[in-house]
Amino acid sequence: MEVYQATLSDLKEVSNLFNLYRMFYKQPSDLNGVELFISERLKNQESVIFVTVDQGEYLGFTQLYPSFSSVSMKRTWILNDLYVHEEARRKGVAQKLLEKAKEYALSTGAKSLELQTAPDNNDAQRLYEKNGYKVDSSFLNYALNLVQS
Repeated sequence: MEVYQATLSDLKEVSNLFNLYRMFYKQPSDLNGVELFISERLKNQESVIFVTVDQGEYLGFTQLYPSFSSVSMKRTWILNDLYVHEEARRKGVAQKLLEKAKEYALSTGAKSLELQTAPDNNDAQRLYEKNGYKVDSSFLNYALNLVQS
């Protein structure tokens, strides 16, 4: 099993995984839209995507977005997406992706690696907590939805 940073040559396979990820979150399948979205992120270097591949089969991905902490004046990374193909779950794929994301964040001098997950995603919560992630009780998170879905 290999974990590496995706490039445009991985676009089709990453897009397939990303489409499945969106469907997991009850979004309609949209391969054309997904491929455009992922290609823009990669071309414009607006995100970092890591993939796990085993014998040519793409098993999972994680996508990191850059951000900054004004108070600490340091980079942070937002682990926005993590998905493992249903058939590859419970085989250490997500663990490898989390390790690669942490390694990358450390290599860029980041202050933190942050993520959100659904309150009912207990499997993910256990994995994150096993990897040292803590629920943030210091701040409340607010969101202003600008687009109605």
